[in-house]
Amino acid sequence: MGPDQSPPQAGDLSREELVRYSRHLALPEVGVEGQAKLKAARVLLVGAGGLGSPVGLYLAAAGVGHIGLVDFDTVDATNLQRQVLYGTEDLGRPKLEVACERLKSVNPHITLTRHDGALEAANALDLLDPYDIVIDGTDNFPTRYLVNDACGLLGKPNVYGSIYRFEGQVSVFHVGRGPCYRCLFPEPPPPGQVPSCAEGGVLGVLPGTIGTLQATEAIKLILNRGRPLIGRLLYYEALEGRFHEFKVPRDPRCPLCGETPTLTSLSPVDRECGLAGEEDGELPEDVITAGDLAKRMQSNPSPVLLDVRNPWEWSIDRLEGATLLPLPDLERRISDLDPTAETILYCKIGLRSLLALRRLQRAGFQNVRHLRGGLHAWAADVDPDMLVY
Repeated sequence: MGPDQSPPQAGDLSREELVRYSRHLALPEVGVEGQAKLKAARVLLVGAGGLGSPVGLYLAAAGVGHIGLVDFDTVDATNLQRQVLYGTEDLGRPKLEVACERLKSVNPHITLTRHDGALEAANALDLLDPYDIVIDGTDNFPTRYLVNDACGLLGKPNVYGSIYRFEGQVSVFHVGRGPCYRCLFPEPPPPGQVPSCAEGGVLGVLPGTIGTLQATEAIKLILNRGRPLIGRLLYYEALEGRFHEFKVPRDPRCPLCGETPTLTSLSPVDRECGLAGEEDGELPEDVITAGDLAKRMQSNPSPVLLDVRNPWEWSIDRLEGATLLPLPDLERRISDLDPTAETILYCKIGLRSLLALRRLQRAGFQNVRHLRGGLHAWAADVDPDMLVY
């Protein structure tokens, strides 16, 4: 709420809204005044995927008056296992188009603003500035650090959530009231160290658990009720059915919120996350692009192609002439390979093939490369008919 706005009043709610939110109004901690605060709130959701789906649905249902959504993706079949905003009939449509239709059907009394495109250093501050709270529903480190830094510079709370396989994390980073994401994770992990959900998998219901907790934290902040997860990290183990809480102290050396901050403006985080080298044309000798591999496969003799994915992935689609050698089996079968043969490794998106590459290089293989971007790059650049999952 800006300085020129008056406090929310009971009269801000229509008769239809009083009926719709009657279960909220019955709560002394919410009541009419609290519901009016929810209606006056402006919340930005960065990412409309696994986490963004439950967050968006519950914020809309709760009556958060203005919800902004940032995303650039379209709906594909692999989303449907966990991204409950979308259905089979939505395949190929822009996510924000579908999301806004769905959220408006949940609650026609709210306002939705689409921000089509990626969040970048050049637009982040202007995009976040009109909102009271930012919810991080991203799935990659560059955007996660960018959301954190922009929120810190603007003094806005960042409701953080992340998921992987059967585990999830939730916290609230609010510079001025507690630590930021960089206090918890000062530096991004080296490229290839942390698998994405696309590579490592994620339990479909897990985003529902974590996203609902994020929505809860946002509502608590709007209502100024309860104890937000500022300075605390809530860690959830789905298989064990356990929650753990960890204290997150502010790091006095943090470049964003420490005693002598040095991070005073935004810059692209890609290089910090070790992602920019190949994209900038600095292609290492042990990496091959999809286009170059297609040409190389037409030569005689053609290289040895090793598919390091799982057998079920091999059954979906594969490169012609390849041999399946799942990454977990590489160690015991490494003696079966010819260390002098030209060998090219590939997987789904290039992570497992990179790990296999490093293992073979340590074993003395010198004429070995891996496919940058994996089969996703092959489908994009060479064979659009390949099934992408």
